[in-house]
Amino acid sequence: MRAVDIIVKKRDQGELARDEIDYFVRGFTNGDIPDYQASAWAMAVMLNGMTPAETASLAMAMANSGTVLDLTGVVDIAVDKHSSGGVGDKTSLAVLPMVAACGLPVGKMSGRGLGFSGGTLDKLESIPGFRCDLTTEEFKTQLKEHGIVLTGQSVDLAPADGKLYALRDVTGTVPSIPLIASSIMCKKIAGGAHAILLDVKTGLGAFMETLPEAHQLADLMVAIGREAGRETAALISDMNQPLGFAVGNALEVQEAFDTLHDGGPADFREHCLQVSAHMLVLGKRVKNINAGRVMAETSLADGSAFEKFRVLVKAQGGDVSYVDQPDKLPRSKYIEKVLAPLGGYLSQVQARKIGEASVELGAGRAKKGDPIDHAVGVVIHHKVGDKIEKGQLLFTIHANDRQRLETGRKALLEAHEFSDTPVSPLPLFYE
Repeated sequence: MRAVDIIVKKRDQGELARDEIDYFVRGFTNGDIPDYQASAWAMAVMLNGMTPAETASLAMAMANSGTVLDLTGVVDIAVDKHSSGGVGDKTSLAVLPMVAACGLPVGKMSGRGLGFSGGTLDKLESIPGFRCDLTTEEFKTQLKEHGIVLTGQSVDLAPADGKLYALRDVTGTVPSIPLIASSIMCKKIAGGAHAILLDVKTGLGAFMETLPEAHQLADLMVAIGREAGRETAALISDMNQPLGFAVGNALEVQEAFDTLHDGGPADFREHCLQVSAHMLVLGKRVKNINAGRVMAETSLADGSAFEKFRVLVKAQGGDVSYVDQPDKLPRSKYIEKVLAPLGGYLSQVQARKIGEASVELGAGRAKKGDPIDHAVGVVIHHKVGDKIEKGQLLFTIHANDRQRLETGRKALLEAHEFSDTPVSPLPLFYE
């Protein structure tokens, strides 16, 4: 078998067999297949696509390129969730404690933010001392003892994916849906979860901007999960406007706390209840979505979900006083309330522009390794469809730099668009 023959076959729109994909991934991971051949192969995939069978084979080959966690002897069933990324998406901070409080173990390896999309680990690091670098053994021990883990990806999980992603980033092949699906799912499979819920975002603030693209990605990932023997389901949710109101690390942590105290923004709370209910069904703790929702609502009302978050923070070395007294979380130097320059109905609260403005304030990173400011960000006070009066509070900026504040204000105003006629609210979920 030769790498060039596999490249030519895919270039000519042929379907690769599992052993051909295994050979290529193994050779690229160990250095026998050079970057220039892997780049040519990735571009052939980008242009010609992959069948669901090929995509599943690629995901499994990358998952098996390193350690695959076996959690069978650790818990009876472990569930994981993945969001395809968005603006104000602090869902894991609320959903994981809710689900774990219902008696379903949750072990999640998460990532950092890049570009306009925020990262769960960056948000958690607003809490001093919180460790995001657990070893495999620490992951297993904590999952067994506490039923909840939220950490960074281990370096020995799916190394082929890390190597291929770095190459895709510089060869114009990031947008390939089969490569995105296999990249996400190989890490989920290697992480050992028995059941996986996928939250696929679509809209102006998502990587999948259109519903057909989101549907294609969701279908592929579910097929991969089931091929790997995992209980898998996907929700397609809206990301045209931010989820909740807060965008920025400590601000989003505060909003998650509010939700865990049985409050928080209505849209974010509803989103978390739906995601939790589906996870509880996948994890076989309830028989249907309605029963799962009731169980999740109870975890908020009785305080058990919030207590589970405290357990998570304490177990991973974080200072629990920041959970009990959120006023201790990082605060910005400048806080400016911005009023609506005109009245009307909000027709757009453009998620991507708001995410980019938050990055400009210092809440995100333009490239991997950039430092972030946990204190800064923005709180959006209204949703698409709301009727706004001129002079009403529109958003609040949290900044540590005057120049960045000025730039951010202009961008945030541009993200809000008004209509003279009523506008329908956006749906939370499409299917």
